[in-house]
Amino acid sequence: MDWKIELIFVPVSDVDRAKDFYLKIGFHADHDQVPYDGLRFVQMTPPGSACSIAFGDGLGITLEPGRQDTIQVVVPDADAALAQLREVDVEARGVDEQAWGRFVTFDDPDGNTWTLQQLPRHSTSG
Repeated sequence: MDWKIELIFVPVSDVDRAKDFYLKIGFHADHDQVPYDGLRFVQMTPPGSACSIAFGDGLGITLEPGRQDTIQVVVPDADAALAQLREVDVEARGVDEQAWGRFVTFDDPDGNTWTLQQLPRHSTSG
């Protein structure tokens, strides 16, 4: 049986500001629904991802805005990701070289931290 992570909630203080930010960095807006007063559900997906994020009003998210710092996204090229973020005026921190990959980090308007990882190339020997 497959287990697939498909949705991660991100705490935000301003739904429209968050939606604008994620659109700016290339996410697709999948849903923006208000099924009843007090509940707004926004779902957005990064390009090429099977996993989306969700935020909104009245969702019962207990994590405070700005406290989400555990999302890591794999990208094919850390340098290109950094350039793309900076091109749309996102203050992304430069590429951090580690043995297990190359990393770029940035914050959304609430201070939620995202980490982008370019996986290391593994040589095949045998």
